Amino acid sequence: MTPPAQLPGSRAVETPRAIWFRVHWRGYEQSMGTIPGTDEPRFPGYDVLGQVNSWDIVTRGVVLARLAPVGSLAFFTAAQEPTARALVDRLLAQESGPRVPVVEMIDQRLSERRGDGYRYKEMPEDWEAWPRSIEGIDADAREKAGRPFCDLQSFEQDEAIDHVRLAEGEWHEMPAGRIFELWMRYVCDAFYSHPWAWNEIGFGGPAYPRGYKNLGLGRREPWEVAERHPVDPVAEERTGLSQEPKGVRA
Repeated sequence: MTPPAQLPGSRAVETPRAIWFRVHWRGYEQSMGTIPGTDEPRFPGYDVLGQVNSWDIVTRGVVLARLAPVGSLAFFTAAQEPTARALVDRLLAQESGPRVPVVEMIDQRLSERRGDGYRYKEMPEDWEAWPRSIEGIDADAREKAGRPFCDLQSFEQDEAIDHVRLAEGEWHEMPAGRIFELWMRYVCDAFYSHPWAWNEIGFGGPAYPRGYKNLGLGRREPWEVAERHPVDPVAEERTGLSQEPKGVRA
């Protein structure tokens, strides 16, 4: 594949960020076809970055910037970082590399004070709630198991997270249900904005200015690929759970 070129007829001006990626194209190529983790690809051979030349320069720069090497954290403290990483990994089931750098993406967002434009009146600002919740779940782990959250086994971490998810009322002076919602809102927003996650779910990326022509259930674009096993993983998981002996945790 060749580096992304100026689209015919486009008068957009390349941003410094887009220029950086054009100059460092070799490093970008190493990310092509990557999916998170080590599972068998659901869409074998699919690579959303193969569509990079169909995106306008501004969109291209925004998407490719998400593949830039990540730096050190700017918002979470060194004491909070291990818990933040362990929590995010459990929420997303990112149990092995390559990992989408979700913690770094959340860290940058919080350091820039970029919320969603609203907040519940009973909740502090997101950049206050996140560190407080990180410290809260770590304190719970130390109190119950005598170890920090990051050192718990996976099932113990799940139990600690479920405690927050299922709790009613206050949790460390914040509404428990809102905290779990805050976590999921941020981790899903970060994870599914990354091209590796798009490869995993077969998403075509930005449709502008390319567009779609084969609309309809079961109809694929020329650049799309068929699923390896066209089974709904959510329904399959629920079926498996319903057949498990009572008291056995997934």
